[in-house]
Amino acid sequence: MCSKITFHSFPVKMSKMVPACIVKPVKNLRFFEGPNQEGADSIVRKLEAGLIAILKSKQPEQSLQELYTIIENLHGSHRGVLYEKLQGLLEEALIEILDVIQHENENMVPVLIKFWLRFCTQIVLIKNIFLKCDRSSQNSNKYNTVQQLSMNLFKTIVVMNPQVKSGITREILLWIAIQRNGVEIDLDQLQNALGMLNELQVYDDIFQIEFLKMSHEFYLDEGARLVDEMDVRAYLRHVETRIKEEQERAKNYLKKYTAAAVLEIVYRNMIKEHLNKILDKTFHLLYEDVIDEELGILYNLLKKVCLGLKHLEEYFMNYIMKSGNIIVNRPDNDKVMIQELLDFKDKVDIICERHFKSNEVFSNIIRTAFTKFINSKQNKPAQLLAKYIDAKLRAKDVTEEELEVILGKVMVLFRYIQGKDIFEAFYKKDLAKRLLLGKSTNQDAEDSMIGRLKSECGTAFTSKIEGMFKDINISQGISTAFKQHLAHNISPSGSDLCINVLTSSFWPNYSTYNVNLPPELVNYQATFQKFYSSNHSGRKLVWQPNLGHCIVKATFDCGNKELQVSLFQTIVLLLFNEVEKLTFAEILELTNIETDELKRTLFSLACAKNRVLSKVTKGKEMESEDVFCVNNKFTDKLFRVKINQIQLKESVEEQQATEKSVLADRQFQIDAAIVRILKNRKRLNHNELISELFNALDIPVKPYDLKKRIELLIEREYLERDKDDPTNYTYVA
Repeated sequence: MCSKITFHSFPVKMSKMVPACIVKPVKNLRFFEGPNQEGADSIVRKLEAGLIAILKSKQPEQSLQELYTIIENLHGSHRGVLYEKLQGLLEEALIEILDVIQHENENMVPVLIKFWLRFCTQIVLIKNIFLKCDRSSQNSNKYNTVQQLSMNLFKTIVVMNPQVKSGITREILLWIAIQRNGVEIDLDQLQNALGMLNELQVYDDIFQIEFLKMSHEFYLDEGARLVDEMDVRAYLRHVETRIKEEQERAKNYLKKYTAAAVLEIVYRNMIKEHLNKILDKTFHLLYEDVIDEELGILYNLLKKVCLGLKHLEEYFMNYIMKSGNIIVNRPDNDKVMIQELLDFKDKVDIICERHFKSNEVFSNIIRTAFTKFINSKQNKPAQLLAKYIDAKLRAKDVTEEELEVILGKVMVLFRYIQGKDIFEAFYKKDLAKRLLLGKSTNQDAEDSMIGRLKSECGTAFTSKIEGMFKDINISQGISTAFKQHLAHNISPSGSDLCINVLTSSFWPNYSTYNVNLPPELVNYQATFQKFYSSNHSGRKLVWQPNLGHCIVKATFDCGNKELQVSLFQTIVLLLFNEVEKLTFAEILELTNIETDELKRTLFSLACAKNRVLSKVTKGKEMESEDVFCVNNKFTDKLFRVKINQIQLKESVEEQQATEKSVLADRQFQIDAAIVRILKNRKRLNHNELISELFNALDIPVKPYDLKKRIELLIEREYLERDKDDPTNYTYVA
């Protein structure tokens, strides 16, 4: 017969047989009356002796097969009495076991486990003997099987004894407490103990309730103590370790529902109870860029806490808003604002992707927060973004691959900006200078940027920008034709002229300067005017000398040089072909350049890094009496020297003029939107109209501005107020 234990749900470690307890003799089993009684009694005594031997862990005199045959040959009506006698033998054996266990004070559970494992082995043998009876009992549901009978008796007599029950609970909880403090325990004993409780169906009553109570008190105390003692990074890692320990403990010997309950206790007592304190400390370190991987730990922990991620979302939003507002609104931060915004966007994207698992909620928080704080400073971010792109498209030390990455990141910020018309105005101004002065270093990048803008805002947004490129291409053909015209009709001179003919509706509006050009340029200008008018009648040319640039050949003591200068700088330099010295007042009179513009021009020539002129009087201030002359000692390692064109730097007044022009255009957009909505709806309440305008307009507007435009449209009789209800507007056909 096989004696392998097969009915445990937990693995058990089989121990050596221990001496059996003394079992009191039971009365002889009497199944037959009459002449054959003596023979029957003899057979039954053999059966009884065999059961007692098994319960004492001894070898029965008869084989298991013989004992099985005895029971098999019994008439079915006598089997109930047989079960009663077996119960009596089991009870007497278990009482003896209980007596031994009760004398154990400190190691009750190990002794109990030994008896339990031996008892399980004994029951397996008895089950094999009673196999036919058990099958009959299962079919009739009349008697408990050997398995049911033995487990119920072991539970009732031994395990549920008050002294044993409390001892089991105390010792198991002590083992777990020791293990939580980092000390190794006999895991096999613990597994066998909980396996026994589970098999006897007393796991919840004896273990689970007290275990969860102990766990609650343990983690409540540890959380309250360590959250103040530990650095938040160490605390989060400690909690993560505790979670892993409890998961390992669950895998080894806890039921699934116990594991879930104890993990919930850890999350509640170590995270939820101290959530604000943990988040405060975490984001304090995040402001200082001290925390990194712990954010992922925090995210994983808060996913298991009720409303945990909701709190994290609020803190993340506040963090982005506070950091972003500092970048956007810090005084004198214009030069680095866009780069800092791009770096900050990279940082929060990494946090969201790496630590927050690209959670869509946190991605939306990033978009919402960036939109809010970028537009908190009206117009300026849009202007600076255009300037940033201009600087990158001019830069010579940026590779094409790097430029593509930069433009991709810039477009992300562009999407957040509400004043896209401000961006367009400044982008066009900077693009005009790049095209007219030949400062763009990468035509593919220029085309890529236009494609991105078109994809984002539509063809209407980029139509004028594309028109600027078209003008430059056409101008190249006109310049080539003009040079051929000069070659066939005019004697060659030492000068060369390249002219760009621009469509005024495509290009920014520029101030007109009436300066005194050198005679050579005046002649070229008149010749080109006549040439262009002969091919394009009805067009008017307006000259913009402030956008011109020249290559001037100069001779110094160090030799010949070519100076790359603006047209204003050229006009000033050519004056010194005739005289050695000139005062500021004389230069002003001879050139007719506006005073402030002339100051910037002379400063770039006489006070900047490359000083081709000398200022006789000391100081950088420009006064009427200041005298200037050629700096013959000028030297540079390059043959072609670029002179910094200070006059091309945009003044505050020019920036304000550009913004004012855009704001004027916005009024037309608002008017068109109001008329379009009312023409479609015919009649609308004031609040409904304002709401629809906010949805329709993609520019930053205020309710006061909208109300003002509505009033003006009423005056111009596009709309009218309802006579009965002035808050309603009606479209006037």
